[in-house]
Amino acid sequence: MTDWNLQPLIDGITGLEIRSCLIIQHGKPILEHYREPEIAKELGKINSCTKSVLAALVSIAIDKQIVPPPDTPISLFFPLLLKEDQDQRKREIKISHLLTMTAGFNWTEFGGQNSFPTMTRTADWINFVLTQPLSHTPGTVMNYNSGCSQLLSAILRECSGQDVAAFAEDQLFQPLGIESYRWDSDPQGIHTGGFGLYMKPEDMLKFGLLYLQEGRWKDQQLIHSDTVQKSTHPYVSATLPQKGFYGWHWWVSSFHAGTEQQPKEIPYYFALGFMGQHIIVVPSYELVAVITADKYKKGSPANVFGRFIVPALLGQ
Repeated sequence: MTDWNLQPLIDGITGLEIRSCLIIQHGKPILEHYREPEIAKELGKINSCTKSVLAALVSIAIDKQIVPPPDTPISLFFPLLLKEDQDQRKREIKISHLLTMTAGFNWTEFGGQNSFPTMTRTADWINFVLTQPLSHTPGTVMNYNSGCSQLLSAILRECSGQDVAAFAEDQLFQPLGIESYRWDSDPQGIHTGGFGLYMKPEDMLKFGLLYLQEGRWKDQQLIHSDTVQKSTHPYVSATLPQKGFYGWHWWVSSFHAGTEQQPKEIPYYFALGFMGQHIIVVPSYELVAVITADKYKKGSPANVFGRFIVPALLGQ
């Protein structure tokens, strides 16, 4: 491995006022950039990157047989779906459909009557999600939906007998050495599955490293390696809020490498949160990158990875 030419990357993220950018490759720190030094120790809202953390917790619970297999119908946990006045297709919704956001609910994530903002203004988020009409047969179409994440959080709480944050501390945070975080809850006290987790950038990096290492951390296998592979598999195509593919609450994509004569696609997967929160894992380059942002500028922050990190990586 040759040295990185970091100056164009540093200039780019400085110009965009990126909150933080951390890169590690082959186990060695490449970049640790903070807009202000105090950001290193501040808890930042990771928004929908929360979904990928939740997916890790559900994966651990499935591995330990705390949560039943992914093909289990969710009506086991939500008897409301079995009522005669509900669309009978709702009985077909499985845990795997929640993980891949293919449950089929009529949902417009970012606004409108059937949306994440509307859900958060109700007294019972779970009931709100379950009573939404279906626009697709379960398992057929990916439709980005934080309500699916909230159902997963409720299932994990019921199966484990712990609130989700306590389960996270025992099974994930303590082993990774994550000592400080904050996690919002819904009116019933169920931790928010799709958003609402606050973490330090360095702890986001640890989480990405856990996945790069296929679920292994030091001498512990926290997530089975085959479960990591399943959760980062490109199951369904997606267009919003990101073009690409979707796994178990992870985005999956690729970038171009090689030459015009011999083109090559490098696969990677990533956690993505509103306003430009990213945890990016590139297995073939043994690389993890974390980007956090809190200021919106044109061209920022969604494409920092493609505009600055990929060219620096390929230019080694």
